[in-house]
Amino acid sequence: MLEAGKKTQYTLDLERIASLQPIRTTFPNLVYFGKYLPLPVFKRTIETGKRMISYTSQSIDRYNKMIIENPSNPKKTLFTKLFDTEKGGLTPEEIKNEAQGYIVAGSDTTAVTLTYLTYAVCGNKRIRDKLVAEVAALSEPIHDNDLRNLPYLTMVISETLRLHTAVPFGLPRAVPSGGASFKGYFLPSGATVSTQSYSLHRDPTVFPDPDTFNPERWENPTKEMKDISIPFGGGSRICIGMHLARMELRLGSALFFRGFPNAQRSNKEEMTEKDMEMQSFLLMAPKGHRCLIETN
Repeated sequence: MLEAGKKTQYTLDLERIASLQPIRTTFPNLVYFGKYLPLPVFKRTIETGKRMISYTSQSIDRYNKMIIENPSNPKKTLFTKLFDTEKGGLTPEEIKNEAQGYIVAGSDTTAVTLTYLTYAVCGNKRIRDKLVAEVAALSEPIHDNDLRNLPYLTMVISETLRLHTAVPFGLPRAVPSGGASFKGYFLPSGATVSTQSYSLHRDPTVFPDPDTFNPERWENPTKEMKDISIPFGGGSRICIGMHLARMELRLGSALFFRGFPNAQRSNKEEMTEKDMEMQSFLLMAPKGHRCLIETN
């Protein structure tokens, strides 16, 4: 994409999947019957879905090739344990489904969070310099065990996850048969319920001055702050990739600010804060679909 100067088909498909997901989950029958309707929106949806399946097949084929070339010691990837049939590996179809999850849920989510982290830090010289000083003190090679013990980096990531949760709006759940009671309210069977983090993370009684990016608020977090902080969801359906995501956030942040200690927001090409306004159909992203940073 950088070489061509424009978005690749893969990038466009990821964006389209994110914007269409609410329709797919809310009106699944509409999408199913859409296959038989000659409408452009349904045609694009079906074509995008087919390409996503193709991307997963290509990823699996590449890993299979690696195994053939070096069966005794293949390179370890996210697929390694999935292919280990002796230890309860998955079927080919299940592996494809998992691969699609890696592509859709495991790439843009972390990328968006890192984008907002970089933009927020680069917009405040005090915060940037404090973070730069902390990560610059590390010796090479950098390991995650070193990064997870950095207090200010941890606070910066926590504050980014609070303000810029990758999926800020709740995923719907159906009340089970028989209904349920919660805090004095009865929820009838089959009702759709959802808890979203956007409002919870901006509760001024828990997070004073909630719209301000302030990593120091996490220096001594209260029980209430911890209880309502759900950037990865909660309960039995909490994001299974949250530990990997935090590792990526730590490593990406540390490497960037070690390499570009003077990074700052850019106003070139008429870049403004409006470009970074959050927009969400399912996955949150900058409204302007760009984030310009100067590194001189």
